[in-house]
Amino acid sequence: MNGRVCQKLVLHPASRSGVVQAVEVAIARDAPGALRISFRIAGEIGRLRLPAAAPPLRADGLWQHSCLEAFLRADDADSYYEFNFSPSGAWAAYRFAGRRAGRTSPVMTAPAMQFDRTAGSFGLCAVIPLAELPDLARAPTIHAGIAAVIEDERGTLSYWALAHAAPEPDFHDPATFTLVLPA
Repeated sequence: MNGRVCQKLVLHPASRSGVVQAVEVAIARDAPGALRISFRIAGEIGRLRLPAAAPPLRADGLWQHSCLEAFLRADDADSYYEFNFSPSGAWAAYRFAGRRAGRTSPVMTAPAMQFDRTAGSFGLCAVIPLAELPDLARAPTIHAGIAAVIEDERGTLSYWALAHAAPEPDFHDPATFTLVLPA
């Protein structure tokens, strides 16, 4: 992987988590024409609601439970993509024309996903086929907002991101697209 960037996600101030100690992400453009995103959740993994891995399935509403997310914008465009990855292998991809506006579902191959789980950590690696998303594939830089919604055993959700810019969690806020990936 070229230009790999590693970051820790931050728990939203209005959110609580007594189970998760840390959420980390590594992201890089992968040759040829792919973006590799690796998430690692550290904590009391047995106390989280993480469904067992299954074959990939495109599904909506994944953010309502444990879900790892990437928001990608080419350069300074208004349009952006949202990718959701569930520990079950379910995934979603949306393209927005502007902030929460003009949502469509791009035609694309399912991202390749791998999972690993221990008592103290859960990992998910997803490879997004950028070659199928020309505006991202051609972009000299990609601005990324990386986030996680994590559900504990009681059904309580905690919200993690590279940055939080509002009193309530809002992963669509352009101010949270703080990671810049060069070509």
